[in-house]
Amino acid sequence: MHIPDGFLSPPTWGTAAALSGGYLAAAVRRLTRQLEERQVAQVGIMTAFIFAAQMLNFPVAPGASGHFLGGALAALLFGPWQASLMMTVILVIQAFVFLDGGITALGANVLNMAVIAPWVSWGIVRAVGRRMGRSAAVFLAAWCSVVAAALACGLELSLSGAAEWRLALSAMAGWHVLIGIGEGLITMVVLTYLRRIGFASGEGGQDDGR
Repeated sequence: MHIPDGFLSPPTWGTAAALSGGYLAAAVRRLTRQLEERQVAQVGIMTAFIFAAQMLNFPVAPGASGHFLGGALAALLFGPWQASLMMTVILVIQAFVFLDGGITALGANVLNMAVIAPWVSWGIVRAVGRRMGRSAAVFLAAWCSVVAAALACGLELSLSGAAEWRLALSAMAGWHVLIGIGEGLITMVVLTYLRRIGFASGEGGQDDGR
């Protein structure tokens, strides 16, 4: 899902960068007033965990594999604002150190994986968590976060003329519908374990909407 350089047109990556930059500035202003010392340590530990977990691929079909995204896990532990900053740090390191995702496309990758994915997952759990059960809601939220990010990626590619819009959306959604199953299972298992040991009690965990 990491878009490389050269696939997005300047208007597309420029707009995505502006949207991501404005959002991240608001997130920083918001969170500097809220983070506690204990939570800072937990955020650092979980950011490192998500970064490492993204390196592990799992098969989704013959010749194809996916990897853990982590936006839903971060959002449901710490809330969507903090999750966005965590995912942005990961994406910046991947782009500049590991060349995973383009520099010009960084704003679009942040928008897809650090903004859309966390907010989609957090919103779904808030909306249906009590009605369908926590574990099922977490699985659905994580699955939807991956599919939503993939659809946004496909839309950006189609707007840039890299692919016809129906082909771009169907190709991105097709694989990520399967990848989202792995995302949902991993998120559900890890979140259940972390809550059991009392790892975090941030806004995502409390569902208080702050």
